[in-house]
Amino acid sequence: MLTFLGFAMIATFLVLIMLKKMSPIAALVLIPALFCVFAGKGAHLGDYVIDGVGKLAPTAAMLMFAIVYFGVMIDVGLFDPVVRGILRFCKADPVRVVVGTAVLAAIVSLDGDGSTTFMITVSAMYPLYKRLGLSLVVMTGVAATANGVMNTLPWGGPTARAATALKVDASDIFVPMIPALAVGLLFVFGLAYVLGVRERRRIGTLAIPGTGEQASEQVPEPAEERLLVTTTGSADTGTAESGTAESGSAVSGTAATESTGPAGTGTALGPAPGSGSAAQGEGFQGLDPDRPTLRPRLYWFNAGLTVALLTAMITELLPIPVLFLLGAALALTVNFPHMPDQKARIAAHADNVLNVAGMVFAAAVFTGVLSGTGMVKHMADWLVGAIPEGMGPHMALVTGLLSLPLTYFMSNDGFYFGVLPVLAEAGAAHGVSPLEIARASLVGQALHMSSPLVPAVYVLVGMAKVEFGDHTRFTVKWAALTSLVVLGAGMLFGII
Repeated sequence: MLTFLGFAMIATFLVLIMLKKMSPIAALVLIPALFCVFAGKGAHLGDYVIDGVGKLAPTAAMLMFAIVYFGVMIDVGLFDPVVRGILRFCKADPVRVVVGTAVLAAIVSLDGDGSTTFMITVSAMYPLYKRLGLSLVVMTGVAATANGVMNTLPWGGPTARAATALKVDASDIFVPMIPALAVGLLFVFGLAYVLGVRERRRIGTLAIPGTGEQASEQVPEPAEERLLVTTTGSADTGTAESGTAESGSAVSGTAATESTGPAGTGTALGPAPGSGSAAQGEGFQGLDPDRPTLRPRLYWFNAGLTVALLTAMITELLPIPVLFLLGAALALTVNFPHMPDQKARIAAHADNVLNVAGMVFAAAVFTGVLSGTGMVKHMADWLVGAIPEGMGPHMALVTGLLSLPLTYFMSNDGFYFGVLPVLAEAGAAHGVSPLEIARASLVGQALHMSSPLVPAVYVLVGMAKVEFGDHTRFTVKWAALTSLVVLGAGMLFGII
């Protein structure tokens, strides 16, 4: 009964948010509460929720202060050189823009924190996607999938959990997996190229005014926002697969855009390319180079502080929430010593902080009910018990396949500490090494990063202003395919 209710609860949640019948926060709270009553454990709902909130409170605190910290770093210009480099590479070519998104997300993912990756990636790429009229859900899908592959780094979480659960060395798990993970990352770059080609066909070939490129056709700008590009191909104004794509557009004239950057960044976009000095300089400006929050004299201090923060995070010097709390306080104090300026920066990022923290605590209801009622355990036991006896010698393959749905519907802690030991024990009975089981358990991470139980994904969709249902509908199939590619490469190389 609990097995059925668990699957039904998850399916109901996914259907309602993908059909946009409920907001994610409402669905994360009301659906599990309803199914808790169906399970006959409504009297314990309060205990389950408090337990879930207690477990996710450190994550919520980390995200809150991480958003403030990196928001301040964006405000003061720490990432402006990265943004300019990416924009120079991307120019106005949709293919380069989407591939650049994947490359940037993969590089930033080296810090091992998904929230950090998404904040930096969206802050850099969002203005370009909006100006060119590219589908924002393509950006979130590519960024999440690239980060999912890189999430298998030893300091990223899953590898350490697998090593702890099976009592093996993390390096023995990760190092042999590098070739398979490299194939997965190359597949993500290839996927980004294909999606970029689709975007190019949808909106036409683009050219930025003021760069000397000729534009053969111009179409009216949309009322929502000025997208300062011109088209040189036939523009298809139909919506993309996600349902949230913006049609390609152009604007004649030199009006400056009124748009702001990603939600909560408090960073205005630059003047319209083709107007004034911006056109004579770098042409397209992703972030306003003259915004009053810039602190060029403190650039190296901010860079050193960020490197120190990430180093302390990787070496686990202090708990991550504590590190970001200290980092945010120090960054605000040094860069904005006057109280009104500090309050203004906090207010600029308040919307993002509130949205993400609210989503995390709403997810605590979902995870609390799943765990407290025993649904997640019954679901896992049912899936493990459904494995045919003859598949015993192939438990590594089975583990890899099961990692896709299980890490999507469960937290990493639940999967690695609750299910993985059972799979490893079943494999050991047939002579399958725990190391093979551990490596196979990592392949589902590309899909896991878009799970509604991963707090970082709400940072991604919130800053990109993408509906979570649209992101899920677009990303799941590509992320699952990426995971299968990693699994296939692992088997081909004899790693799994």
